[in-house]
Amino acid sequence: MAGPAAHNPQARCERERSRLVLIDLQERLLAAMPKDARAEVECNTARLIEAARQLGIPIEVSRQYPTGLGEVAAPLQQALEGSGTVTDKTAFSCCAEDTLRARLTGGDQIILTGAETHICVTQTALELLEAGVTVFVVEDGVCSREAGRKRNGLERLRAAGAIITNHESVLFEWLRDAADPQFRQLSQLIR
Repeated sequence: MAGPAAHNPQARCERERSRLVLIDLQERLLAAMPKDARAEVECNTARLIEAARQLGIPIEVSRQYPTGLGEVAAPLQQALEGSGTVTDKTAFSCCAEDTLRARLTGGDQIILTGAETHICVTQTALELLEAGVTVFVVEDGVCSREAGRKRNGLERLRAAGAIITNHESVLFEWLRDAADPQFRQLSQLIR
């Protein structure tokens, strides 16, 4: 009989150590996603953006070849309200851009949302894990054109050591306690 899994003290999101990353959530790329998946990712990512903004958590936004794939999707641009640092890229991994890589590997915990799960999200997460960063992948904040590819990407990342989570878990771990002064307002995001 196998013993209990080893406790990972990094396995809980902590707002003081977190950085929220939106990978390539752009109009033309999201238009290729299943309608329900796109709606879920936009809604849940917008909730995390709002929480991060109110809690002072840094936000990073990558745009894959914006000339071809367009701007960040309108609902997310609205949620960002000018916050977040935007970095354009052509490589699939965010870590290929030196300045973005420095910001991402300089922190303890990276919370990833984005498209596509099995391509840009996976490559970014794998490179961050190699750099010793704790990576949380928000399962209901990532998408792929096909559900099987999303599932495969998440399975690969879990096996590689990423923590697969959901937006509500992240939000409540950032808050930690119903006594937090921002709990009442932020808990409204999920109602």
